[in-house]
Amino acid sequence: QVRLVESGGGLVQAGDSLRLSCAASGSTFSTYAVGWFRQAPGKEREFVSAISGRGSMTDYADSVKGRFTISRDNAKSTVHLQMNSLNPEDTAVYYCAASIGMVRLPDRYVHWGQGTQVTVSS
Repeated sequence: QVRLVESGGGLVQAGDSLRLSCAASGSTFSTYAVGWFRQAPGKEREFVSAISGRGSMTDYADSVKGRFTISRDNAKSTVHLQMNSLNPEDTAVYYCAASIGMVRLPDRYVHWGQGTQVTVSS
């Protein structure tokens, strides 16, 4: 069992940066890929980024490629999402989730955090 807790969200202006963190509990954290998803009001949850269990592979949605960077520190059971050049379209609740494989489908992720709000003003 893996428990995930997100932090780092907030209200920023367009062009600013934020760093989200996902802290995990459980001794098997390194066996899980971790993904970040986001959900804006009235929209479906969408894939943002994912990282493999050892951190050797990463994946990004086209909308964030070049602006967001995902990383993990298995010794600290933490995954980070560095978000630069934020724009109002990035406004959403951001969730981290754990999966056996590094995939983009939310249904494949078995453990989810409670989410953290990111709001970008223009």
